Amino acid sequence: MPDTTDPAASPAADQVAQFEDHARGPVASLQHFLHRNPTMVPVIVLALSVLGFGLLAPNFFSAFNLSLIMQQVAVVGTLAAAQSLVILTAGIDLSVGAIMLLSSVIMGKLAVIYGVPVPLAILLGLGVGLAAGALNGFLVTRLKLPPFITTLGTWNIFLALNYFISDRQTIRSQTLDSDAPLLKLFGERFNLGGAVLTWGVVLMLVVFVVLWYALYQTAWGRRVYAVGDDPEAAKLAGIQTNRVLMSVYMVAGLICGLAAWSAIGRVGSVSPTSFLESNLESITAVVIGGISLFGGRGSIIGPLIGALIVGVFNSGLRLMGVDVLWQLFATGWLIIAAVAIDQWIRKVSA
Repeated sequence: MPDTTDPAASPAADQVAQFEDHARGPVASLQHFLHRNPTMVPVIVLALSVLGFGLLAPNFFSAFNLSLIMQQVAVVGTLAAAQSLVILTAGIDLSVGAIMLLSSVIMGKLAVIYGVPVPLAILLGLGVGLAAGALNGFLVTRLKLPPFITTLGTWNIFLALNYFISDRQTIRSQTLDSDAPLLKLFGERFNLGGAVLTWGVVLMLVVFVVLWYALYQTAWGRRVYAVGDDPEAAKLAGIQTNRVLMSVYMVAGLICGLAAWSAIGRVGSVSPTSFLESNLESITAVVIGGISLFGGRGSIIGPLIGALIVGVFNSGLRLMGVDVLWQLFATGWLIIAAVAIDQWIRKVSA
């Protein structure tokens, strides 16, 4: 028989398979960069916004104005931290604002009307936030209700309880000063390098730092991202998805309780009608901050930057004399642009 060469023994068999290398253009490179670093989008937007309004709006760079922006976003920023956790799991919580109002009314009523020691009243108010989050988590995990519908329903329930318990009456600042000054702690101001900040700003920053550590340095945080990215794959990996979701809603409720304490200090009173639009404002900060509404993607620092972007826009437009109507108009386009950019970036992993 003629000699035949074994293909497996040929030199070609020793070669590594090669694939055609498609050079990325500048747009594709930018898309991949933003996909790997989702926080860069809000950082760039914030930098451009600050630069633009600094050039166009008078006194924008004054220490007073910059510190005022921080004070104005403290409550919504804290709520955005709670909202971020839920959205990372591919859910949404429309009740965060109502939980905050209910918790604040509980704190004020117990401390002022019923004479409960103020520290205990605060703890009970935080407990109400925790319990409200647990109710949301129970309805989502045990009854398998969609988060949107669940929290839309509990938003109405918590808001109704807020009005019933408060009797639609505001506990005034003078009453708090005499009976429960600790409730106004996060509204107290202090000077820092010429800027005037409140302890509510410090609380917001501490909440984000703690969540950053929990999400990036603990197993719990990795499970939160896994559940948001693909709950079925997370189950196959041995993650108890219901337990993770329950913990997320409970932590979010507790943060809403902290936001309630901060809101009392910010307003200077216990009002059952303050921050009624905080639900949408918290979602706005999260979306602009680059956390994907589809879950499993985004940095917890993004919503903080998103809240600052909205604060910068509102402050800059106000200093330029623009009507509030057009401030809302600009915020609406910011939301649409943020979602469009998220969709464009997600095409990389499609």
